[in-house]
Amino acid sequence: MSIVLRYVDKNGYDGASNMREVICIHRFFDTLTSIVNIVGASCKRTDQVKVAHAANVAYLVGIDEFQTGKRLNQIVLLNIINDGTTSAQRAEADAAYEALISFEFVFILHLMRKVFEISDMLCQTLQQQSQDILNTMHLVSSTKPLLQKLRDGGWNNLIVKVRSFCDSINIPIPDLNARYVARKGRARHQQDDITLEHHYKIDIFNTVIDTQLQELNDKFIDHTIELLTLSSALDLKEMHASFRIDDICQLIHKFYPSDFAEHEMMQLKMQFEHFDHVRQLSEFKSLETISDLCQWLVKTRKSEIYPLVYRVVTLILTLPVSTATTERSFSAMNIIKNKLRTKIEDEFLSNCLLLYIEKEIAEPFDVDSIINDFCDMKERRVLFC
Repeated sequence: MSIVLRYVDKNGYDGASNMREVICIHRFFDTLTSIVNIVGASCKRTDQVKVAHAANVAYLVGIDEFQTGKRLNQIVLLNIINDGTTSAQRAEADAAYEALISFEFVFILHLMRKVFEISDMLCQTLQQQSQDILNTMHLVSSTKPLLQKLRDGGWNNLIVKVRSFCDSINIPIPDLNARYVARKGRARHQQDDITLEHHYKIDIFNTVIDTQLQELNDKFIDHTIELLTLSSALDLKEMHASFRIDDICQLIHKFYPSDFAEHEMMQLKMQFEHFDHVRQLSEFKSLETISDLCQWLVKTRKSEIYPLVYRVVTLILTLPVSTATTERSFSAMNIIKNKLRTKIEDEFLSNCLLLYIEKEIAEPFDVDSIINDFCDMKERRVLFC
């Protein structure tokens, strides 16, 4: 379950918003979030998990079948149901427990685990601040066929694993040939010929994978992939190995024609051929990112000698501002603006977020230096130290 839990925090599922359209998956993560919050709500419950895990490991080692614990959260939830301090707490634990031991929960857990195993490498790469664009595009190209392979031929293997898991912990397995009934009652619009197998395979299994594939196709269309692939020619790792001038010129002609005059387009290739000599300098070889290159060009005044090269670099610098950067910023906002600071002013929140997100920039400034700067600005009634 660990790879699935990595996409869940105390505020809920932190995955792709399009998954929320798949009702069963949305309900699954609501339940999973509830279980995480209930079990991790106190030190006492955390200790119960540790004790249960130790006992489970000792037992499995004794019978030579050591695996990860399967009943730890169930034990804690049962303890809360029996010994919870409030009726609301006991009711919440009871609902979470009933969902946890259901076939649907186990099925979706195994499905999402498989989907996340396939897409996790791409996801982690996209979340990195400094992205290797070319290798990221290769991961996109490998992730899509793996998901398609799972959709086309992964159903039988998945259902066998789910059945085996349910048998091992005594979870009832429904007859998949039986008629599917939505929730506990039958919906008026429900068709009579829909079986449980149709529900799990078509409505959940296929829909989840199709949604993931659609998300990848929407965000990584051929036009975008070509843009990112060509722009990788200005990645410092690529430039140290080989200088793809033709790719850079093609990038500008195809994606940035309005940023260069016609005569500048004609001069562009020659200016980059002159710039090829700069790559041999020891100072250039010490640069690691395109941001470092941009600063170095200004610092050494080479931005004046190679103005077109500098303009291309500044244009490419805008590309890393992606969805991943936005998601990290919103995640930081949730940490800074918590329940205790719901009335925080926007300006103060913005300042706090700037320090939190740009930790590397803020690191050299210690508290004492900031206090000294405030003291030097003007005399104050209250002493800072």
